[in-house]
Amino acid sequence: MITLLPIVALGFFLGVRHATDPDHVIAVTTIVSRQQSIRQAALIGILWGLGHTVTILAVGSAIILFGLVIPTRVGLSMEFSVGLMLVLLGVLNLSGIMRWIMEAFTPMHSEQHFLPHGRRELSHIHSKGHGSRKRGDTEDATLAGWLHRTFGRMGFFQVVRPLTVGIVHGLAGSAAVALLVLTTIRVPSWAVFYLLVFGAGTVAGMMLITAAIAAPFKFAGSRFARLNRGLGLASGFVSLAFGLFIVYQMGFVNGLFSNNPLWVPR
Repeated sequence: MITLLPIVALGFFLGVRHATDPDHVIAVTTIVSRQQSIRQAALIGILWGLGHTVTILAVGSAIILFGLVIPTRVGLSMEFSVGLMLVLLGVLNLSGIMRWIMEAFTPMHSEQHFLPHGRRELSHIHSKGHGSRKRGDTEDATLAGWLHRTFGRMGFFQVVRPLTVGIVHGLAGSAAVALLVLTTIRVPSWAVFYLLVFGAGTVAGMMLITAAIAAPFKFAGSRFARLNRGLGLASGFVSLAFGLFIVYQMGFVNGLFSNNPLWVPR
């Protein structure tokens, strides 16, 4: 008989372990290599995990509930897209374009202003007097105010990028995860619930990983600028090399561009 606790425990811890896959770690490393805030790095990990979970849950549920079969060439194409994404992240990192994009799409400090009492408020126009300050305090306490303070400072590009990368990784890994669940859990509703718990574990694992990755960059950035640049370049080279390896493996070894493609979900 299936019980709740084993499914929750197994799904969560396997999700945490899934976050440590090499292609996942390499991708988020290129994203947080320019990030010297551990808190924002952890948020980037959460966004990656959410994007990953959305596609795992959507595609995995279709496989479990409706018997969706992913064609071999489509499966290889999803894996191939991960390689292309790693190549792109590596090139952007090495060329310095990444820093330019981040600066272009990150809100400037000038968009925020300070009241005479020194407390930073939301980025909108206040009327004079302490009454408006209290209204700002109320807005800060709302969910919208929290979202503004948390993600507004990151900028549009910093929010969309990890979400997109997570979605691509989720597409590439959804078939393997769903098939693994089907071999152990025969009840469809429990299998879908497992995917949800698995996603929660992935979010938690990636949040911890990105925070840990950002720590040396923060340390080096505040003390050794040259070392910080070296770490950033190293992450770009690793991403580029690993991406090219995946592209070669999926495109030529597994035969995406041949008449006899071979794909085993993993």
